[in-house]
Amino acid sequence: MSRKPTSSRELMTWLWSGYLRRHLGLILLAMAFMLIEGSTVGAVSYMMQPMFDDIFVAGNTGALVWVSIAFLVLFSLRGIAGGIQKVLLTYISQMSAADLRRDLLARLVRQDTAFHQSHPPGFLIQRVQSDVTSINQVWQVVITGAGRDLVALVVLLGVAVNVDWRWTAVMLFGVPLCLIPVAAAQRYVRKKASQARDLGADLSTRLDEIFHGIVPIKLNNLESYQANRFGRHMDGFVRAEVKASVGTATISGLIDVMAGLGFMGVLLYGGSEIIAGEKTVGQFMSFFTAIGLAFDPMRRLANISAAWQVAAAALERLKELADAPIRLLSPEHPKPAPQGLPDVALRDVTLNYGEAQVLRGLSLTAEAGKTTALVGASGAGKSTVFNLLTRLVDPQAGAVTVGDVAVGDLSLGDLRGLFSVVSQDALLFDETLRENILLGRDDVSEEDLKRVLDAAHVSDFLAKLPAGLDTLVGPRGSALSGGQRQRVVIARALLRNTPVLLLDEATSALDAQSEKVVQSALDQLSGGRTTLVIAHRLATIRNADKIVVMDRGQVVDQGTHEELLARGGIYADLYRLQFQDGKTVIDPEGTAALAPRTPADAGPPSGWLRRGLKKLFG
Repeated sequence: MSRKPTSSRELMTWLWSGYLRRHLGLILLAMAFMLIEGSTVGAVSYMMQPMFDDIFVAGNTGALVWVSIAFLVLFSLRGIAGGIQKVLLTYISQMSAADLRRDLLARLVRQDTAFHQSHPPGFLIQRVQSDVTSINQVWQVVITGAGRDLVALVVLLGVAVNVDWRWTAVMLFGVPLCLIPVAAAQRYVRKKASQARDLGADLSTRLDEIFHGIVPIKLNNLESYQANRFGRHMDGFVRAEVKASVGTATISGLIDVMAGLGFMGVLLYGGSEIIAGEKTVGQFMSFFTAIGLAFDPMRRLANISAAWQVAAAALERLKELADAPIRLLSPEHPKPAPQGLPDVALRDVTLNYGEAQVLRGLSLTAEAGKTTALVGASGAGKSTVFNLLTRLVDPQAGAVTVGDVAVGDLSLGDLRGLFSVVSQDALLFDETLRENILLGRDDVSEEDLKRVLDAAHVSDFLAKLPAGLDTLVGPRGSALSGGQRQRVVIARALLRNTPVLLLDEATSALDAQSEKVVQSALDQLSGGRTTLVIAHRLATIRNADKIVVMDRGQVVDQGTHEELLARGGIYADLYRLQFQDGKTVIDPEGTAALAPRTPADAGPPSGWLRRGLKKLFG
């Protein structure tokens, strides 16, 4: 779908009102120094006339001293003014870019999961990093051109007109001829720069996928495939960048062609006047210097127009992200969070992801202070229940409550402050072990920290780390084993001390020894809390107070382990499938769990069950 480009005026207004206006004082100061620098260029060209006419032609040695001093003062003033304004502009551009990045990140992390599913990490990194850098680099050029170069151009043209307005008219007669080609080149540059920005985001996404999936890439011998795939994307990016540079070079080249035509006309017209003695050599040199110097700022101003088109392409995408609505917000007048141990309930909840219906009138309750387990095939909607409780997503219909308060009536901070989540994907940051547990809190005593380290069995491996709690855990906790990462996450959850605990396959990726240690820590964590557990290993939920069986977004059965086995159905079939050994059914404790199925009832599972088992066990 093609989109209508945002006008340059709208983009400039957004950038100015949001980020540059706060530095208005420094911008005005920088502009003052630009005026000084630009004016000195005109003064230098003006001094050419007395230098040639009074000194070189007339031989006035008295003028030699003051003309020399004047040049020294002009160039010194230009150097000082130019240095100061460059420092000021660098500070302004860097601070504006930093503010823009902070605001973008603060907004992006508040977006819902649907937004992040449609905007991959590489895309967002490209926007926040590369696109902001592009604007940052261009903005210094734009401000400089608007200040120094524009002033210099006006002053230099004033000097040229002062020498002879007819020569100036001849010099600039080619300007109107360049307007239409320059405008066409500007549109071309913006189009190609926009394509390059999109391709750059694709490259970032590819790199993110490659580096995150480096192990399966190696195991499947995909190094060459991924390198070639990335190379094809890179070729497209290079082509777009080169085409954009063609447009930029065209604009600069048109200025040079116009300058050549102008100089030719002045030499043909003005040269005869000098030969005839109607104009002095000094006047010609002053004019020639002014016009020669004027084409540099004129060329830079033309290049600025092309540079702005590149920046505008990046700004469009940044503005789209900044304007993207945040759909999950705290209510304007939130209710207070429930006190004590709350129960958790979903009533007639319906949820769709696009055209796919995930939950179909789901109703379940997790009683306060008890453990409720959710089981079922992959895609049954178990993880979606957790997302609804923590408001990572809102349902299309039905009610989701914590302690009889609708989750939508609580502020997001209060709601998520009720939950601790431990999942199979133990998220750790590339910080120290201490920081990964504290997560910025500074109100935790050493005694409380030691208590959670012992309860989560982190103390068991702490002495083996080179710097103890101050050991860096590496990107995503890569310096720790899977079991160690899980124990760190459990320690983090213990420190949060929330009334509701959500466990999502917390031990599914661990070996037997690590699972035993982590399960012990989880038992410590779940004590005295309202706990919901998602588990495929049914042995880990035998002692749950209630087991809820889900299928295709609905609750199809619930009860205790023994009740569900006695009734038969999905749970009993899943249990048999996991713990049967030949003809003898064995439970995790080593005793007969169910009577072996007779030939009459030992046929293949029904079609819907077979599909569920296939999803669950591949």
